[in-house]
Amino acid sequence: MAQEIEKKFLIREDCRQEAFDAIRITQGYLSSAPERTVRVRVKGGRGFITVKGKGSASGASRFEWEKEIPVDDARALLELAEPGVIDKTRYLVRNTDGVHVWEVDEFYGDNAGLTIAEIELSDENEPFDKPDWLGDEVTSDPRYYNAMLVKNPYKNWK
Repeated sequence: MAQEIEKKFLIREDCRQEAFDAIRITQGYLSSAPERTVRVRVKGGRGFITVKGKGSASGASRFEWEKEIPVDDARALLELAEPGVIDKTRYLVRNTDGVHVWEVDEFYGDNAGLTIAEIELSDENEPFDKPDWLGDEVTSDPRYYNAMLVKNPYKNWK
């Protein structure tokens, strides 16, 4: 089983022009309980189901299991999902260290106006370059978890 280690940040300025790829993602949750989330995702023309465990105290690491499923099955499962859908474009931006790739998610719908940058690491203390466009770290703030953005969208924060 895999362990996901990632850090999340707000962004200060637009970095989409630096992206080498962009893909539209629609996702919903069959379970959004903090102890175990079950996510269904359509990413481009592919379907996925993902199970995530409860996060560490820092929020940076947790158990993650993901399996590709037929896209038609993913779309059918989205119909069974809890209320609310995440709709976003993910921009992939190479980090200046030449090792890491930033996943920059621009949200739409009820989460329009929110953009989050994530970086996956091999260890919570792994060093990485922070580009100038990077803003405050929000890794430990559960409001920024996608499963929470379904329940309390960004539009309600103001």
